[in-house]
Amino acid sequence: QVHLVESGGGLVQPGGSLRLSCVASGSISGIEIMQWYRQVPGKEGELVATFTTGGGTYYANSVKDRFAITRDTARSTIYLQMNNLQPDDTAKYLCNARVGSMYYWGQGTQVTVSS
Repeated sequence: QVHLVESGGGLVQPGGSLRLSCVASGSISGIEIMQWYRQVPGKEGELVATFTTGGGTYYANSVKDRFAITRDTARSTIYLQMNNLQPDDTAKYLCNARVGSMYYWGQGTQVTVSS
């Protein structure tokens, strides 16, 4: 079992920045991939960024060059640095961890980009 807790969301003006955190606890030694998704009510969820245990990263085209996913292994935490935020980035951001065939999810943190 893996427990994930996200934080760092909030209200920011267009062009601003936020850093999201996702702390993992429990059976974390089996985690292979950690990801950030975002959801907007009424729309399909979007995979934003992926961090593999080998250090590989993936970004959605919509956030490439603006967002960066990093990991602090010692703190069992992944971060999502979000720069130049735009209104279209408004969503609930959720952290996800894959262990074998199991996916674990956090509760999410809301990001609102508005002037």
